Amino acid sequence: MSRPPLPPFTRETAAQKARMAEDAWNSRDPVRVSLAYTEDSRWRNRAEFFQGRDAIVEFLTRKWAKEHEYRLIKDLWAFDANRIAVRFQYEWHDEAGQWHRSYGNEQWEFDEHGLMRRREASINHVEIAEKDRRFHWAAPGPRPADVTGLSESPF
Repeated sequence: MSRPPLPPFTRETAAQKARMAEDAWNSRDPVRVSLAYTEDSRWRNRAEFFQGRDAIVEFLTRKWAKEHEYRLIKDLWAFDANRIAVRFQYEWHDEAGQWHRSYGNEQWEFDEHGLMRRREASINHVEIAEKDRRFHWAAPGPRPADVTGLSESPF
């Protein structure tokens, strides 16, 4: 199985890979997302460590069961050969209706087929008022072209 664009990455192909990941995660479809990773992909997500597509599906199913109306934006931060770093923000609300904005960075490593074999994510979040949300589009679904990326962020 191959998942273009393939390494070694250029600025254009690394940005394309980041946007493809963003679109997949905004689908909130754990199986679809898992297919971008090697069968034995290794993950660190905050303080959780796990390996393999089944574990990815389990993790994402659990994640999106509690993070309602999830909307994510990823921006390319750096790239080199078969590695990409992105920064991201996503907004979601919990069961009680409290909105959150999560901030983070990910480091990705790809195999020769363009599948991610390693993902390390550092994430924290803050509570926000609904009126302070930045990301508004029908979810699940990809970010529309008229919604700006993180370069428009105030920090």
